[in-house]
Amino acid sequence: MIPAVSLPMYNLPEMRPANSRFWGALRGLLIEAGLRDVPQALSFERRPVPERLEATMLFSQTCGYPLETVFKGQAVRLGTPVYTAPGCDGPTHRAFFVVPTTSPATRLGDLKGGVFLLNSPVSNSGMNLPRRALAEIAGGQPFFREVIETGGHPASLDRLLRGEGDVASIDCVTYAFWRHHRPADAARLRIIGETPPSPAIPFVTSIATPPATVAILRAALRTLCTAPRYAEARVGLMLAGLDDLPDASYRGLLRYEREAAELGYPRLM
Repeated sequence: MIPAVSLPMYNLPEMRPANSRFWGALRGLLIEAGLRDVPQALSFERRPVPERLEATMLFSQTCGYPLETVFKGQAVRLGTPVYTAPGCDGPTHRAFFVVPTTSPATRLGDLKGGVFLLNSPVSNSGMNLPRRALAEIAGGQPFFREVIETGGHPASLDRLLRGEGDVASIDCVTYAFWRHHRPADAARLRIIGETPPSPAIPFVTSIATPPATVAILRAALRTLCTAPRYAEARVGLMLAGLDDLPDASYRGLLRYEREAAELGYPRLM
């Protein structure tokens, strides 16, 4: 079977050169370390949240919440990236509640009864984190008139611009890339609030990847994310380093789930 490699989480079309540059550098390190049959190019068609994580997945990036729920036991974390995007602090990120600049809302409470644009029902930044934030003000009742699933953060932003929703919860790293590459569109949106923090989206490999290969991947990824000679490969992805977070850090995402339920808001609605 041919190994699969992808970077689907931050994958605007404008970012393909930066993602390809990063993979090219990592691929070179893997080959130097003795790995064979390393794919030449990334797959840009892989969805951020597929039906399952492939046994052939050599290298990818997968949202932390589904790794603890629908994808539990399917992947091994290789490291947590440190981003320079606003909203990140070390190996953590968060989501921003984003509304059109024309919205009359000045705080989250003003959005009650509106339309929420949801990237995925198993997303951490799009569902789990905003659910925890909204649980504080929902009073155990439905907060939105309607929740519309869009299939991705960029799609949610596009639909906000078209007036098809009132608010979306957008991963702060996605939002930084989107603002950088699409400044004219970004000028038509604004941040109205933010969620609690979360461990950033980890790099992963399949649970079926041999332990020796996992060790090579981890070492190569750390070199790529920290060595000065690879700065050019990192800068286009806003990468400043790599951290090795304990499993308990990601299990904390389930704590947010429990806390929302205890506040009477078990489902984003």
